[in-house]
Amino acid sequence: MKPLRTTVAAVAALALAGLAGAVPAHADVPTAQGLLQAGAVQGVADGYPAVVGLVRRGDTAQYASAGVGDLGTRAPADPKAQFRIGSNTKAFTSTVLLQLEAEGRLSLDDTVAKWLPGAVAANGYDGSKITVRQLLNQTSGLPDYADGLFGVNYAANLQPYQTWAPQALVDLALSAHAPTSAPGQQWNYANTNYVLAGMVVTAVTGSSPADEIRRRIIEPLGLADTTFPTTDPTLHGNYLHGYEYPGGVSVVILDVTTSDVQAFGPAGAMVSTLDDLAAFGRALLTGKLLAPAQQAELETAVPVNAALGYGLGIAHQQLPCGQWAWGHDGGVLGYYSNWLSSEDGSKQVVRVNTEYHLQGGTRGQADTGKAAVAAFCAL
Repeated sequence: MKPLRTTVAAVAALALAGLAGAVPAHADVPTAQGLLQAGAVQGVADGYPAVVGLVRRGDTAQYASAGVGDLGTRAPADPKAQFRIGSNTKAFTSTVLLQLEAEGRLSLDDTVAKWLPGAVAANGYDGSKITVRQLLNQTSGLPDYADGLFGVNYAANLQPYQTWAPQALVDLALSAHAPTSAPGQQWNYANTNYVLAGMVVTAVTGSSPADEIRRRIIEPLGLADTTFPTTDPTLHGNYLHGYEYPGGVSVVILDVTTSDVQAFGPAGAMVSTLDDLAAFGRALLTGKLLAPAQQAELETAVPVNAALGYGLGIAHQQLPCGQWAWGHDGGVLGYYSNWLSSEDGSKQVVRVNTEYHLQGGTRGQADTGKAAVAAFCAL
């Protein structure tokens, strides 16, 4: 079981699976919507309670929706409803740190130890040799605390109100195993990096990552349906219920809408909607949130493979139709989502599936992922 750690690699694999290559580039929004809608219907046939999505070209947006948002009431899935965005949170966290750098309050080349002395100093790991930039582009060499027993317990969802101090999560990671590579040498996706990034935000500002994200991003962009819960594991208002098939076996399905938000914090705790996530992506990629120097840093990607690079909380991938897209994906208990955007923000696709049991490679993920890529290539 590899909770969250696998999500970027998983979406890249789905993107490169080949379906989009058959779709003519630059078709139209209705064609893209039809492709995404067909994928949503197939996703429900594959076992998802609901799949919803958005396609946008310029100012024209259309939605896809299949299934039910609540298995209890059988209410149709609402593409305007909230859901947990998982690791899509990481781009919000990195944006705050880039803004702080633009304000002269830190440098991304500062060491972790400068801001968090003693936080990374065990089992051969040394925070004086790891930079903030390496946290954000996933090259720190730190293990992921979400692997192993932590992930098993989180998937069981027996303690959704459990509290986790960020340092406790870091300590779990450091105790996992000794370093296998030096900082900066190898890309390795780990939620630990973004928990530490959130700790740096607090050390610099005296405020929580949630407060800084709300003040710097959510409020200025008017993201009325986006929140960063820090203690309350429940969802409120209009939301899609999240589910899991324990162990991936589809005989039993559990409602896991209420789950531990402190398990991932600045690495994956946020809640949003298709529209808000798309609005954030457009603002981020078009320079509305960052100064030019920091925009360049955001989009400086380290290679993961020939068709995928990872910037600072966002990924850059080449699709089978030859187009490149920025985006990310997010998988937390009950929800798996991803967004794709052109660099100028003029073309976007966002979708979410309302079942995730912390394992990648399912048929539903493949079918809905292919549909999202096909829709993007058709815009």
